[in-house]
Amino acid sequence: MTNIERAAVVEPTVTPINHTETAQLRIEELRAWREQIPRFAIPETADATQRLSQAASVSPIFIELTNVGVTNHTALMRTEGTPPAEIRDQVAYAIAYVPLADELEALAQFIRYSTTAARNLAGTEALTTYSLAQRLAKQKRYAYLKPHVADMRRALGKYRKPKPEETPKKAAEGAVKTESE
Repeated sequence: MTNIERAAVVEPTVTPINHTETAQLRIEELRAWREQIPRFAIPETADATQRLSQAASVSPIFIELTNVGVTNHTALMRTEGTPPAEIRDQVAYAIAYVPLADELEALAQFIRYSTTAARNLAGTEALTTYSLAQRLAKQKRYAYLKPHVADMRRALGKYRKPKPEETPKKAAEGAVKTESE
């Protein structure tokens, strides 16, 4: 190994963390919440929430007025209806758990931003290294970098592979150019 190659070797200064394992632990903790949250329900169809939205958007004041009506007027009581105390409990549940849902949605956005920021940092470092490698590979003393630059270029995807049907077409075009010169 030459001095130049030794200088290119970077020793990690950070203790490696198994992010997959720690992320899996967080997922398991969140799934355990399903058992801890009362009335936790998973929608059965993609449009299940939309189907509930119209009645779910009725104001708590309206709901309380109907509870008072059912309690005070026997004509409004239904044998199959939900008792006012249970309806009040449903409203209290909804009011209490909406902020938790908001917080979890914000947390999801922050995690997505954090992962994007991490990918950005890694990508920026990789692009900077690629740019440096391209410049250095042009110099005679760093010619050994040329295969690495070619590998990086392919991995970056700047040049797409021709489709099988394009290869004969390009060969024919190349032949025509050669004949005309």
